[in-house]
Amino acid sequence: MADETNTKKFLYINRKAPYGTVYALESLEVVLIGAAFEQDVSVAFVDDGVFQLMSGQDTAGIGMKNFSKTYRALGDYEVRKLYVERESLAERGLVSDDLMAITYEDENEDYAEKPSIHFVDRSEMTKLISEHDVILSF
Repeated sequence: MADETNTKKFLYINRKAPYGTVYALESLEVVLIGAAFEQDVSVAFVDDGVFQLMSGQDTAGIGMKNFSKTYRALGDYEVRKLYVERESLAERGLVSDDLMAITYEDENEDYAEKPSIHFVDRSEMTKLISEHDVILSF
């Protein structure tokens, strides 16, 4: 019987702030594991989840490990579809320039760096969710 894992589309939805709970770190670990097993992985950031991608995170004052730089490695695992909900950014007083630049190298275009983050509105996010076979929310 053929392995159907590679044909299913997985969407990991991040709704929580990066620190204060284990959700963000657990999600990132599960995304990396899924990508290592060659799943078709997309990651969405909504609600307080948009804070996970903020640049310049400093966790020294809260005594937690800063794992934010790991997001920049997602392209190496062929995780190239990161979706950020525009309304969630705006509701939190953030703009796209507040987020880390996360890119991947496109081997089909002489390894040109391309952005992994795609900004979508709520209706586009709803459509995106409906297009995936497996949804995991953190």
